[in-house]
Amino acid sequence: MRILVTGGAGFIGSHLVDKLMDDGEGKVIVADNYFTGSKDNLKKWIGHPRFELIRHDISRPLFVEVDQIYHLACPASPIFYKYNSVKTIKTNVMGTLNMLGLAKRLRARILFTSTSEVYGDPLEHPQKETYWGNVNPIGVRSCYDEGKRMAKTLMFDYYRQYGIEIRIARIFNTYGQRMNIDDGRVVSNFIAQAIRNEPLTVQLPGTQTRSFCYVSDLVDGLNQLMEGTDAGPINLGNPGEFTMKELAKAVQELINPEVQISEVENTPDDPPQRKPDITKAKEVLGWEPKVNLHEGIPLMEDDFRQRLGVPRT
Repeated sequence: MRILVTGGAGFIGSHLVDKLMDDGEGKVIVADNYFTGSKDNLKKWIGHPRFELIRHDISRPLFVEVDQIYHLACPASPIFYKYNSVKTIKTNVMGTLNMLGLAKRLRARILFTSTSEVYGDPLEHPQKETYWGNVNPIGVRSCYDEGKRMAKTLMFDYYRQYGIEIRIARIFNTYGQRMNIDDGRVVSNFIAQAIRNEPLTVQLPGTQTRSFCYVSDLVDGLNQLMEGTDAGPINLGNPGEFTMKELAKAVQELINPEVQISEVENTPDDPPQRKPDITKAKEVLGWEPKVNLHEGIPLMEDDFRQRLGVPRT
């Protein structure tokens, strides 16, 4: 078995690589341009006979021989995907076309990681896979939201027209070790601020909700989806729902009880609520998350303290 992971030097991708390498079932090839990923995330595998790392931008064709493709490549933080919005669209559209072309040539199974952002500002709560979403097609986040939607269209068109084996995951908010410290996502923001003894900045109104899945749970779900028989899409996330104020208080309680909580203006098109319905994942994959937020935050704190050079006092 030869497995390609695009975006494999990133946060989720590197944890997926760890699982695939630990399972020891074949060779793992990573393609990453290091826009948000890092070689450091993969340093324990560099030099291993079953591991290969290629610096490559998937908006250009890639020619490798593989049996499975995990297609994760795309910046997922608003700071990064808005920094070069055209590049984000190219990654989602041209990159997915290139990976589908590769899958077609090799008759390889391909898994695409979509996002809960395709639900936009949802009029349904919690969100089921059958919900089509409520997305602004011309907003500052649209390069990511609509790029992912277009990529899914391509996936199903290749499935219908060429019989490609596809799998589609809709990933909800995920957190854990190796997240970029200053990537603008709320969990990493709050934990870094608490460690640095800076106020936790809650975007107004603070009542908007998110559901947070620990990365090890997500990786298990991706692997089970790839090895299963359902094409998807399937929601992968933790249905535990928290307001931003509740999250800030949890980080304050677990990491730094002395830190202050402040309020700042919100960003455009920030959805007021987000929660997955994971009924399909439970029934089809036998999957559900195991790590709750109060267990996951301390694990992430240890990683952040090590990288920031701030030991516990």
